[in-house]
Amino acid sequence: MANHHVFNSDGTDISDTDTWLALSTNELPDGITLTDISLLELLQKQEKFEVVLPLTDLLDAKGNIAGGLLLQVRELLAEHISRTGVWVTSDSDTEVLTRIPEFLLQQDLIVIHVPAFTDGRGFSYAQTLRQMGYQGEIRMAGKFGRDQIAYLLRAGADSFVISAHDLHSISDISQAFTALASSYDGRDASALPMFSKT
Repeated sequence: MANHHVFNSDGTDISDTDTWLALSTNELPDGITLTDISLLELLQKQEKFEVVLPLTDLLDAKGNIAGGLLLQVRELLAEHISRTGVWVTSDSDTEVLTRIPEFLLQQDLIVIHVPAFTDGRGFSYAQTLRQMGYQGEIRMAGKFGRDQIAYLLRAGADSFVISAHDLHSISDISQAFTALASSYDGRDASALPMFSKT
């Protein structure tokens, strides 16, 4: 997961202060967080960490938050985690998010992984979470484009994990965060209905 940077909504590189870790799994996409930690490592540590868990591994076959053994594992993890987040890939069904609002509203961070540049579901996920009343941090990761950052901000995203490979320069990327600040057709772009946060 090396060679990534995290930018906040102002376009500031916060990589040096970001303390989120992703729980390692076989399905963990590159760039969910800057670093990851295995379950065994986490359980052996005395201090508590901010950890992002895979949402799909917390759900039962019907897409509801699982009980039984998975609930016990979550409770065990909670003893070793100071703040909890989840990551979801945008090839999951948006309906899953609307089925578990209470659980999602309790998360400190939700990372939406975009598997392909042409996949626009990340926009819908961010907007759906905000419409549900989610007040925590929404972080975009994966293969979104630099020119999509301003639109993702309007949809509700707060931060972005960007690969160093896709990053030409820190100053260059900061321009992407203000791309919609100018007016469109005589109107402020942020006031247009499609970009309004509700």
